[in-house]
Amino acid sequence: MPITVEGFVIVSADGRLTDATHQQPDALRFKADHRFFVDGLKRAALVVHGRNSGDDDPRERVRRRLIVTRSVAALALADDIPQAVYWNPAGASFEAAAHAAGITDGSAAIIGGPEVYGLFLDRYDVFWLSEAHRVRLPDGQPCFPGMPAQSAHEVLASHGLKASETRVLDAENDVTVTAWRRL
Repeated sequence: MPITVEGFVIVSADGRLTDATHQQPDALRFKADHRFFVDGLKRAALVVHGRNSGDDDPRERVRRRLIVTRSVAALALADDIPQAVYWNPAGASFEAAAHAAGITDGSAAIIGGPEVYGLFLDRYDVFWLSEAHRVRLPDGQPCFPGMPAQSAHEVLASHGLKASETRVLDAENDVTVTAWRRL
């Protein structure tokens, strides 16, 4: 059975995942969204992220993970992070990288950043797009390549994903999550 691919991100109303300093601001941190995110990671066999991303969870260092980087030719064990493999997509396929991390089935949770999200736009089985509708970060980093010319919704739709169920995570702060599923 192939690995299923799930993306997870929270963005501002203008589709940004960081502020101008490329850090996630407190304005995008909500307890209910964090619980949703961590629950998704608990289901995943593998976590995939960039060098500057992580999951801020106490179990972070025991999860099998791929860290996307250009600092290796293809694949290398991360001797500084248990259960991690450094992966350069220019040098090895996702399947080869997952296998190097000891994963051949189950799900992969893609947790960022923008270049990493972009690698999987044509592979997501589902992308969980959390949105903080009252937060604006005009100078922040967009969550996908192709933004801001397109919205996050347009980027996902242009890659064959369709919005399905939407859940309210935090009514007081107007935070929702929508499952964008492969057609």
